[in-house]
Parts: sequence; structure tokens; C-alpha cells
Amino acid sequence: MTRRDGRLGSAVFPALVALIIHPDEGAILFDTGYDPAFFEATRTWPEILYRWMTPVDLPPGETIVEQLPRFGVAPDDVRAVVISHFHGDHVAGLGRFPGARIFCARAGLAQVRRPGRFTRVRNGVLADLAPADIDARALFFEDLPQLPLGPELTPFESGADLLGDGSLLAVHLPGHCPGHWGLVVREADDRMRFLIADAAWSSGAVRDNAPPPRLTTALLGETGPWRDTLTALHRLWDRNPELLLTPSHCGEIAVETPRADG
Repeated sequence: MTRRDGRLGSAVFPALVALIIHPDEGAILFDTGYDPAFFEATRTWPEILYRWMTPVDLPPGETIVEQLPRFGVAPDDVRAVVISHFHGDHVAGLGRFPGARIFCARAGLAQVRRPGRFTRVRNGVLADLAPADIDARALFFEDLPQLPLGPELTPFESGADLLGDGSLLAVHLPGHCPGHWGLVVREADDRMRFLIADAAWSSGAVRDNAPPPRLTTALLGETGPWRDTLTALHRLWDRNPELLLTPSHCGEIAVETPRADG
């Protein structure tokens, strides 16, 4: 279901969250991962289908609010949350940050409000996970100033400037679902990390330009744009292998990412 050249069998997919410490804005999250709110939102029919199709293991201590103190960050310190898209595994913890600004795509939020509970579940969306006051707190990628990304990120051309200083640029990565965006982060050592969310489900898929089978891409999004986005990421990696490309569900990244507790 995740690589068209893959073999049949179950696979473990970590649900990763990025903590960004901005020198002026403080703690910012890219997505929120799973949370007990996911299990609450999938208690009833048809939402329980989501839980059956993607069984979730959430051990004690692994929610984002439990992990943040290991890095010296309290949940109330989080000033903003950048949402790549509104699938349940990316927004389940959003309700834990009631004081944070929310950067997201207007097209993604529209999916949350699409009529039909079964249709939303089939598309990986759980409406109960969106905060009731999201309209008052949201800043939409589509409305923010666009900055050129520069030749080092070709073939991607521009990104939405979230903070007005060019440090965080949201980049549209179409195909996986409506309103799916990644984030380019310029790190303290001037290296760039490209958080690509679900444009690929593993670093290996980017290296090999190996998309999911058509059954999967057609179910969740649009096959053509999804494959075009993956090909663009593959070209970017092939031309600039030093660039840090980070999928949200990559086991390689989960192993390599340093933890505050060692």
C-alpha cells in the first residue's frame, strides 16, 4: 500500500513531529502526531473504520505534550503549530495547544468541513480533531507572501513566508490530499531541512522515486500530482543530497533523530 514495488506484509510507520525553536518566536511545531484524542474521535461508526485500517500504538510518554518537557519546552510555550494537512495522524494533538497560532492550508481545512462523515473518514479526516476556534486562530498558507526558494531547492520555486523573515517557508506538495504542504526550515548552521510530510512515506521512496500503488494514491488523493511531487523531490535529492529531506513516517529518520533523553 505504500510502495508499488513493495512486498505484502504489515509495516511500522512512526508518526513524527518536528519541534522548531525560532530565535524570536520560540517553540513552533510542525504537526502534532497522535494523541488520546484520536481514540476518542474514532469510537463511533464510521470513524472507527479509520482506527481499524491503520491500527495505532501509542505507548505512555509518547504524545507530543509528554515529549516536549524532555527538550525543556512546556506545552504552553508552543507559540504556533504548522499543519501539513488534516489527516488524523498529523493533527490529533492539536487540541493540546489552545493558545497557539495555527498555520494551515485553506484547502485542507475545507476537507474537514466537507459533508458526509463516511467520505471524510475515507479521506483520512476526523472533523472532531479540528479545534472549534480554528477560524479565529488560523493563518492560511495561500494568503501569505510568497518568496522564491532559490536554485538550491529547484524544481520547487516558491514558499509561503510564515514569520516574515524567510526562516520558515511552507511549500505546496500536491497529490497526497487537498491542502498538503511541506515546510522548508533554515537551521542555525544555515543548512536547510525540508519537512515533506506525506509526499513520501520513507526516505527510500524519495531516493528510488518509488510512489505508492495507484490504488493508494487514488483513494487518498490524486495519482498524477502525487507522482509529479515525488519525482520533483527525487530530482531535488539527486541534485542536492546534502539537503535534509524529512518524511513524517520514515523509520530511518526516527532512528537518526536525537532525543533529549539520549
